[in-house]
Amino acid sequence: MKKSFLILLLAVAALKATAQVSVEAMLDSVTIFIGQQTGLTLSVSLKEGQEAVFPKLDPRQELAPGVEVIDVTDCDTARLDNKMMRLSRKYTITSFEDSLHYIPPMAVKVDGKDYESKNLALKVLPVEVDTLHPNQFFPPKGVQDNPFEWSEWRLPFWLSVLVILLVALVYYLYIRLKDNKPIISKIRIIRHVPPHQKAMKEIQRIKADGIGQSGDQKEYYTRLTDILRTYLDERFGINAMEMTSGEIIEQLRQVEDQSKFEELKQLLETADLVKFAKFSTMLNENDRDMANVVEFIQTTKREDVPTVEKIKPNLSESEKRSQRSRIIIKTAITVASLVAIGSLAWVVWTVWGLLGL
Repeated sequence: MKKSFLILLLAVAALKATAQVSVEAMLDSVTIFIGQQTGLTLSVSLKEGQEAVFPKLDPRQELAPGVEVIDVTDCDTARLDNKMMRLSRKYTITSFEDSLHYIPPMAVKVDGKDYESKNLALKVLPVEVDTLHPNQFFPPKGVQDNPFEWSEWRLPFWLSVLVILLVALVYYLYIRLKDNKPIISKIRIIRHVPPHQKAMKEIQRIKADGIGQSGDQKEYYTRLTDILRTYLDERFGINAMEMTSGEIIEQLRQVEDQSKFEELKQLLETADLVKFAKFSTMLNENDRDMANVVEFIQTTKREDVPTVEKIKPNLSESEKRSQRSRIIIKTAITVASLVAIGSLAWVVWTVWGLLGL
């Protein structure tokens, strides 16, 4: 007895759940003319959480013989009472056959089970044609030219005039700019090599030539003392190329520390003996003298000397005014040219559209 009662309750619950799902199909208009369109709304009522799958109908697909689908909208959702909701989808249909068309029930799958709507009927009426009076039918009219309206052409016309004036202005300014002689006011940039870098470069060249090892001591000491004298001239402002060794040492004592010049004094004296008294030195003495020169350069060099010098030309007031006027003329030419080009492009594009090309 209990088992039968349980089966009865389950059956009632299943029937109740089934009864809560309903599918309805409705036409916006049951009568249309050939080629006219109407809407078919397919809706399903179900519980929240249930899943519904509408029939897949693509545009240009036949819903029924003689009835064609034109468009399908997205699914629309509306919430109802008692945790129910209604899903709707609209199909736009048409027909080109004058007849009474039968539209079969449409099935919606809910949780894997099909539920069908009721069947529908669509009446398609023919369009009456008066064949008794054929003279009332006229052929299609030819293409007519639009009447001229000044309001459409006013802006392109005045912009064309503006382009002509701007071109004339650019030409006039160009002639003025061409007649005036340009003023050269470029800033020259001179790069200076620091004295110690030039001296060290020349010493490296002596090493590469191998003069100190070849035995030509006169050339070796001549080049070495010339490097030193040039460095003293550029570093301390001493005209060492025109001074004797004693004069150089005397000048250096006034600007530098005394302890730095003992070895330098010995170098200059040795160089004088080699050049003027045919004195000969040993190879290690040559290397020692060069090392003394390098050490002197490294201890007296200046790292804060600027290596780039900008030289600006000095212009008179009249030249400055002329220069400013040329800059103004060039700017005016550039601006006028850009405006003229932009206006001309807009005029061409507008006229092209007005002529329908």
